[in-house]
Amino acid sequence: MFTMRLHGSTCAFAIVAALASASARAQDTAAADTATPQASTASASSGLAEIVVTATRRATDLQSTPVSVSAVDATLIAQASPRDLGDIAAFVPNFSAATIANFNAASFAMRGVGQTSIIVYFEPPVAVLVDDFVVPSVQTQLLDTFDVAQVEVLRGPQGTLFGKNTTGGVVTVRTKRPKLEYVGVDARAEFGDFGEKKVQAAMNVPIGSIAALRLVGGYEKSDGFYRNGACYGPVTGFVPNKFQGSSGCLGGERLGGKDVWQARAKLLIEPSPDFSALLQYEWIRDRSDSVPSVNENYLYTGTNPFVTDLLGLTDPNAQNVDPLKRAGYTGRHDGLLFMDQGQRISVDGFYANLEYHTGIGTVSSVTGYRKQQSRIPNSYAGATALGSDGQLLSFFDATRDDDRKTFQQELRFSSDFQGPFNFVTGGFFQRDKIDFCVSQILGFLDLTAGPLPFGEWNNTPYILCNAQKAKSRALFFEGTLKLGEKLTIAAGGRYTWDDKTWRGRQQTFIPALNGGFDPTITIDEALDASVYKYPAGVVTVKDKWREPTYRASISYQATDDVFVFGGYSHGYKGGGFNDQIGGFAAFGDDLDAFRTAARATDPETADSFEVGFKSQFLDNRVRFNVTTFYVKYKDLQKQLNVPIVVNGQPNQVTIFVNAASATVKGLEGELSATPVDGLTLRGVLGYQDGKYKSYTAENAGYDLASAPLDRAPKWQWTVDAIYSVPLGDDYKMTLNGNVAYTARNLNTQAIDDPRGNTFLNARTLVNGSITLSQTDDKYYVRLIGRNLTDKRYRIGSQNVAGLWLNSQFGAPRYFGVELGLSFGNQL
Repeated sequence: MFTMRLHGSTCAFAIVAALASASARAQDTAAADTATPQASTASASSGLAEIVVTATRRATDLQSTPVSVSAVDATLIAQASPRDLGDIAAFVPNFSAATIANFNAASFAMRGVGQTSIIVYFEPPVAVLVDDFVVPSVQTQLLDTFDVAQVEVLRGPQGTLFGKNTTGGVVTVRTKRPKLEYVGVDARAEFGDFGEKKVQAAMNVPIGSIAALRLVGGYEKSDGFYRNGACYGPVTGFVPNKFQGSSGCLGGERLGGKDVWQARAKLLIEPSPDFSALLQYEWIRDRSDSVPSVNENYLYTGTNPFVTDLLGLTDPNAQNVDPLKRAGYTGRHDGLLFMDQGQRISVDGFYANLEYHTGIGTVSSVTGYRKQQSRIPNSYAGATALGSDGQLLSFFDATRDDDRKTFQQELRFSSDFQGPFNFVTGGFFQRDKIDFCVSQILGFLDLTAGPLPFGEWNNTPYILCNAQKAKSRALFFEGTLKLGEKLTIAAGGRYTWDDKTWRGRQQTFIPALNGGFDPTITIDEALDASVYKYPAGVVTVKDKWREPTYRASISYQATDDVFVFGGYSHGYKGGGFNDQIGGFAAFGDDLDAFRTAARATDPETADSFEVGFKSQFLDNRVRFNVTTFYVKYKDLQKQLNVPIVVNGQPNQVTIFVNAASATVKGLEGELSATPVDGLTLRGVLGYQDGKYKSYTAENAGYDLASAPLDRAPKWQWTVDAIYSVPLGDDYKMTLNGNVAYTARNLNTQAIDDPRGNTFLNARTLVNGSITLSQTDDKYYVRLIGRNLTDKRYRIGSQNVAGLWLNSQFGAPRYFGVELGLSFGNQL
């Protein structure tokens, strides 16, 4: 055992160089069953495989593609056993994955920008595409990796070929395609700690000689690794109350379990070598537990105590208790919450990918329609209390409910001329409709403000609703010109037309939904409190943006083994609206904060410069790629909790504004090697240094620009090794292990006191697997170990306007066993 400290880029880069590892790994016989034009293909030598990517919207060798792109193929996915797309971030430099506090929603970050808010209208700066369809909701971006052929991660603004909202980068996922004239089955089952049970299968069925059907399905069920153990009471006025212990007053039952069904049906039709049509239907039904939350008020060391501390509703000795044993959860069914039913997320998607090869190029069409319904209740404070009458007290229970419909159409042409010039051009259209409501109960107000005229706060839900209709259209073109055998230049641009219409009203109680006071409106009627059903007090705001994005690159094949490139790109993230203001005052109120609360932000932009090289040597047994970059961000969109005074009383309003500009510079390295047959080593290194140039906000209590950028860890590195040992002629054993480090990084920023900022702590995670399989991989059994050192680390954390501070944590040490089979026959 040894301890390693990283204090500079020289030391860290030396570690990566010393621990050579594989950024691409050779495809075995089983991988050939999943090969697509985008997947890896075996090299002629016994060294590393060639990796084929589509970062330029055409199939190119990774080592001669003039952009920063990493590829993770099906072989690495199988051995590393990632739980979801977020776990793949460990194998990509400067790609950080976490969750948004209180939700199982993706918080992806690259090169200094990331997603930290659950605002349904917030368009994340790291886009996720599945088979070229843009997944619009962060709530469903943590994709399961079964049936994935390859993941490509493009770092930096990608606004020319991949659209707006890609100032940080793009994650493109290629699922496995059906195979013609082939009958095959892939299946696996996993059983492990915390009641984990996962079964997944895929079947390939030929339909004549021109079509094939691939059916994929899976089910996951677990008990969760949290305990319900943060209950206080009995509550009587302002009297401090003694903590009840780790089991809490609700029995200490397990929380955070999964209950997810998902399926995908794919029909591939290829009537001729020149035409193909891939038709897909996606189906997800997620009925998992609400995401548990853990109260961590003790992390704040400032002079202004949280309201919940003043009321005696938190444990002063919480830091001495395992956080996984003291989550707080009421499980209330009443008050429009239905929390006992857990989260209810349903997805239905229909997609069509068409390709036609002409004599001069390829015409591609991507059409998709996706419907998502989300019901996401939670006990946000991470604690609850028992009233003196035995009734549960909700500090802040709420459910965020939205219905979303997205239609997308992209049409592009990629030329295939024999001369030195080629290009990609096309058009894009997206229509997105969202209807959103949040029902909330703030029970702690019964201890500060007394009951309402028509009931206690703890039993009186109030509702905030809004809706948005958005359209985005774009035209794009990028050309590539070869100047001789070695020098290539490329340049392109995109022009985007965005139009958004937002309708919203401030939070209100059920009797006031029609604008007056009508006690006959029942709670059942309030189940649908949409702004379309109850238009009283609703304001309508329209905005539009017209933005160009562009990029240029130059590359040079210096030798057969060394490729050098440099580029500039300008990216754009669309303007948008807030969804949760946090106040009762009507829009247009005299307070500036409420007058501007319904206003759209301006777009944020990024100007990126990068230089790098890609190399391979020692008979293709070593591959070494390095990129340096510098990015300038302007008009960064921030969600802020602004302190205000209403009727002489302190309050707060949550606003969404352009507040900052920043610069980020950094280094990214990937080193891979196969020093001997059977051994593949892989290492990645990411370094980024981000600083605000300016950061202003109303009523800020300190220089906000002095804080670090959120979701921007300075250092990230991973070392991974896989070694396959034959056991006779029929079997083999494969050992895989990796160590991944992510530095401490800011998650949410308080504007009144820097000591109120919340951080995701630094972590070093150790994972491994041992696989016993047949030589041809038809059957295998795999022992999986994750977080082997049993590290406690935050994956989401937030300070809620001086009321409380709560966090979510990554999974503890886990052991599981996976059984799998894969066999088929080419007809």
